[in-house]
Amino acid sequence: MKKYYEIMYIVKPIEEDAFKEVVAKFDKLITENGGKVEKTDCWGKRRLAYEIQDLQEGLYVLVTFQAEAAAVRELDRVMRITDKVLRHMIISKD
Repeated sequence: MKKYYEIMYIVKPIEEDAFKEVVAKFDKLITENGGKVEKTDCWGKRRLAYEIQDLQEGLYVLVTFQAEAAAVRELDRVMRITDKVLRHMIISKD
């Protein structure tokens, strides 16, 4: 059964084209695993509350989507091994 989720992730400050590729990669990953992206909201560059990997700024993205639990686990796994992602958090909205 599909549930509603939100994921907030922070990408290292990179060029705009590379940033768009990262966002598209995760949106595609959700849809390929049977999920449906409701909304992708790019907040742009923001100052981090504390330094992460010697960086003080990051590019914030908020995605609202529907997916099965297996798709969420796969998304979490891929985000952990993607070095352009500084931090991520997935929350269930149900």
